[in-house]
Amino acid sequence: MKQTLLSLLLTILPLAASADAVEIDGIYYNLITKAKEAEVTKNPNGYTGYTEAVEIPDTVTYNDVTYNVTSIGSNAFYNCMGLTSVDIPYSVTSIGENAFSGCRRLTSVDIPNSVTNIGNSAFSSCGLTSITIPNSVTSIGQGEFSNCSNLESVILPNSVTSIESDAFAGCSKLKSITIPHLVTSIETQTFIDCTELTSVTIGNSVASIDFQAFYDCKALTSINIPNSVTKIGNMAFWECSGLTSITLGNSVQRIASEAFFHCPELTDIYCYAEAVPNTHADAFKDSYIEYVTLHVPANSVNAYKSAEPWKTFKEIVPIEDVTLEKCATPTIAYANGEFMFSSETEGVEFVSEITISDAGINYTNKVSITGKYKVSVYATKEGYENSDVATKTIDLLSLSGDVSGDGEVDATDITKLIDIVLQKNTNIKNEQ
Repeated sequence: MKQTLLSLLLTILPLAASADAVEIDGIYYNLITKAKEAEVTKNPNGYTGYTEAVEIPDTVTYNDVTYNVTSIGSNAFYNCMGLTSVDIPYSVTSIGENAFSGCRRLTSVDIPNSVTNIGNSAFSSCGLTSITIPNSVTSIGQGEFSNCSNLESVILPNSVTSIESDAFAGCSKLKSITIPHLVTSIETQTFIDCTELTSVTIGNSVASIDFQAFYDCKALTSINIPNSVTKIGNMAFWECSGLTSITLGNSVQRIASEAFFHCPELTDIYCYAEAVPNTHADAFKDSYIEYVTLHVPANSVNAYKSAEPWKTFKEIVPIEDVTLEKCATPTIAYANGEFMFSSETEGVEFVSEITISDAGINYTNKVSITGKYKVSVYATKEGYENSDVATKTIDLLSLSGDVSGDGEVDATDITKLIDIVLQKNTNIKNEQ
């Protein structure tokens, strides 16, 4: 993961920081005097240091100097087994490695959309039951949520472009996951031992599924590997013993050793690749493919019948031409600072992007909001063709009065307008 400005300052300006952590109102900080920034750091009392609820302020004052709290340092709350909740302010932009690792009683945490960097294993072995990653984050670090054995729900924003190895390894209660459409690889052991994972939606930018990516995901009954995937690595779906059907996209070129080892419930595999993929002889070892039907493009049936290990399938039949139904074009509604999407096709997912033109907040004796939002969205659903793209433009200058809808024009409306600019729940790009 990229080194943040703060971590760089800590590296090249060691003399600017305090020699020892200082305690302010029960929380310990490393102070960077020249930058006037503070980093939350480990309590010297170890796992007994921070207990129950911790509220991190956005600024602290020490020796009459005010510091902005901009980061939670590496190991800051490591193994604080009594920690039950933490309030992270919007001033924080980074969370360090192992920051909350081992916090078994920490069941939920709100990560503000000011945070752009979350270090490796930041929340590993926590008690989290659900987590929503803000759209300011672009990468899920190595082992970031590994061994969070109570984690059932994860929401990843469209801003995420990479999910590193072991990110969700050992999350045995995780039920479903949607891989954002900008992610290009499902890396080593990302979802290993997610034994209750029943639903996986893989974004159509993923090019490779790497070593043991879904190892021992016993609850998966089907997997749809999109056309973007060219490589399926060693043991990628090893011991996915609940799989009954597999769909392989038309770009798959290589299936490595034991990629689908011991998937004994398989009944059908649909492979849309016209050129027979380079497939290791034991790719389907112990999956009893001699009892499985292989569906391939009609003009490729003979090629599969003469290739190992494909010719071992019970029967190889042509895929019938099917015209996919197209998802209905979404409609876009706007109210109270939120865009809402709907489609006449049930069960779709929405992929959206917002562009801001000349947006700003001006503070004088009043607050003025400027700029235009252009939102584009399309609907997608497995087994359906993607919808057409819908667009809508909102001019912030046209927003006035009771934005929050509470019947009064007050500070709440200013807060709501600021939330509109921040757009917490949608992938945003700025136009200059």
